[in-house]
Amino acid sequence: RVQVVESGGDSVQAGGSLRLSCVVSGYTYASYCVAWFRQVPGKEREGVAALDSGGGINYADSVQGRFTISEDNSKNTVYLQMNSLKPEDSGMYYCAADEGPWGLIASRALGASADFAAWGQGTQVTVSS
Repeated sequence: RVQVVESGGDSVQAGGSLRLSCVVSGYTYASYCVAWFRQVPGKEREGVAALDSGGGINYADSVQGRFTISEDNSKNTVYLQMNSLKPEDSGMYYCAADEGPWGLIASRALGASADFAAWGQGTQVTVSS
């Protein structure tokens, strides 16, 4: 089964940068989708960025132009490069993965957190002003 492990969260000043990593293992199918979500206490989980095996990439409007999602298939790792961080970017960041020929694609992933079966434990990002 698919397993997901995130890392890279930290505390930074506003305007700073962080890179989160998500190692995904256990794929059965060639088709997959990986997404980053974030959540703060009292608020709903928010989709941040997603990519799929077909080359699709999607970003939330709130991070467009500041965050970049990418993958290194040789390392089974998906990255989230976060630049120009703002205090409102603070939260627990989760990586999620889906696979299969009828699975999620990046253009639908950010609003479909309930459809992801594999989740990591989360990594905390704190941005101070």
